[in-house]
Amino acid sequence: MIYVFDTSTFTQLFRSYYPDRFPTLWQHFDRLVDAGNVTSTREVRREIEDGPVRALTEWAGRNTDLFPAPTSDEARFVSRIFQVTRFQQVIEQRKLLKGGKNADPFLIARAQTISGMVVTMESEPPNGVKIPNICRHFGINCTSLEGFMEREDWQF
Repeated sequence: MIYVFDTSTFTQLFRSYYPDRFPTLWQHFDRLVDAGNVTSTREVRREIEDGPVRALTEWAGRNTDLFPAPTSDEARFVSRIFQVTRFQQVIEQRKLLKGGKNADPFLIARAQTISGMVVTMESEPPNGVKIPNICRHFGINCTSLEGFMEREDWQF
């Protein structure tokens, strides 16, 4: 399985699981990264660069291959997402006004085009417009960081 990580997931991983305290977790994670089973998008990297977790920002800078630019297939799928009126709300008004970054539709599109699974910390509110809601609508696999660890059968 290829996992497509959201900014929230990377942030949770780097904030909660310090490499010096959880070396086995990071060995497992690094193996998945090296094998090409963890990926993301350029837009997630842009969000990471603006984020508060310095170790994550530095790590992302050393792992730029995990954050490719969207392909033409991904761009077409982003367009499909926004054809659903309620999903147009995923672009928050304040992000539009401030020129902010919005990786969500690109993350979902990447997972769809590579038959991957989105890994996000977002919940799925009823009738919401969060990543899990959009994934469910389009039949894209989606899980949390804990779900990812369960799928990989990690126990520490």
